[in-house]
Amino acid sequence: MEKNEILVVYGKDPFVMAVNLANEANLAALIGDRGKKIGLKPNLVVPRKAADGATTHVEVAAGLIDYLKGNGFNDISIIEGSWLGASTADAFNACGYAKLARETGVKLIDTKLDKGVETDCKGFSIKICESALAIDFMINLPVMKGHCQTILTCALKNNKGLIPDEEKRRFHAIGLSKPIAHLNTAMRNDFILVDGICGDLDFEEGGNPLYSGRMFAARDPVLVDAWAASLMGISVSDIAYIGIAEKLGVGVADISLAKVRQLNHGAAALNNSVLPTGKAKQFVPYINEDDACSACYASLIFACCRLPKKKLELLPEKICLGQGFIGKKGKIGIGDCASSFEKFCPGCPPSGSDMLSFLRKNG
Repeated sequence: MEKNEILVVYGKDPFVMAVNLANEANLAALIGDRGKKIGLKPNLVVPRKAADGATTHVEVAAGLIDYLKGNGFNDISIIEGSWLGASTADAFNACGYAKLARETGVKLIDTKLDKGVETDCKGFSIKICESALAIDFMINLPVMKGHCQTILTCALKNNKGLIPDEEKRRFHAIGLSKPIAHLNTAMRNDFILVDGICGDLDFEEGGNPLYSGRMFAARDPVLVDAWAASLMGISVSDIAYIGIAEKLGVGVADISLAKVRQLNHGAAALNNSVLPTGKAKQFVPYINEDDACSACYASLIFACCRLPKKKLELLPEKICLGQGFIGKKGKIGIGDCASSFEKFCPGCPPSGSDMLSFLRKNG
C-alpha cells in the first residue's frame, strides 16, 4: 500500500470490512517480521457503546486480530487510555474489548496505569506512555467524528490516549492543536484504519451518531485526517493541528494528492432503518431520500449542519438523493444518481465539502 493511498470499503459488518481492508493493503507485508510487538489503538474515550458514535467498534479490532493471527502475528496488544475522569477499565468492559481479549489471548494495556517517558517531539517535550513507545508496529483505530474543541477528531488526535493524564491536562491548558501535532512526530502511525460506521455529528462523547457504513485505511495520518474533514464538510484550514503536523513533516494535507480507491459501492452499506437522531434529526425535513447510500446521506447531513438554517429554508425544493432518482427530473440533486436534475453535485458519493460548496452556490 502506497503512502498516499486511501482504501475505502462500505458495509454493515465491521469485522468483515476490517479484514477486507487489511487484505487489500497487504498489511502483513507492511508489518514484516512476525516477532514484532503490534499495538491496536482504538478510541475508547468513554465507556459507551460504539452505536452511540463515540467509540471504535470492537468488531474492527476483532477482524484485525483474526487477520493478524492468521498471518502468524501473535504479540498483539490493545492499548488505550480513556479521557480525564473516565475509567479505561470500564471502557474496556462496556465496549467489549475485555471480552475480546479473553477470547483471543491478546493483551489489554491501560495507559492510565503506565509510566510517562519524557520524549522530544521536534522541539516540544511530551511524556509518552512507555508501553506505547515499546510497540514496534502501531495500528491506529480512530473514530471519524466531530469534536467540541477541535471540530474533528480522527487519527492524529486519537494518539492523545497514549499519554499520561497529567499530560492530557497540560494539553488542554495550553491548547490542544500544537501538542497534538508535535505528539505525532514521535508516536507511531504505521497503519490507520478509520471507523466511520457511525461517528458522532459534532461531539467526541457521542449521543448524535450519524450512520454512514464506511471504513477506510491509510498510512499517512495527516492525509487521512484531511480527507476525513472533507467528508464531513470541514475546511482543513479550520483544524489547526492538521496544518501544524504537516509543517512538522508528519504527513501531507493536500487531499488532491490522495489516491482514493473504493473497494465496493456505497450501496453495500445501505441501511434505511438507521435515521439521524439528536441534533442531526433537524435536517431531515430538508432532504428527500429515495434508496440513498448511507455514506452519501451522512455526508449531506454533515454539509447541512454547516449551512445557516435560513439557507436551507430558502431552497426551491427538498434536496434529493438516492438511486430512486436515477433518470428522474428535479431542481436540486446530490450525487451521480441525480445527474438528470437541473442542478446536481457530482460524485459517488460526493464529499461533504463538495456538497457544502454546491449548496452554498445553488441554494
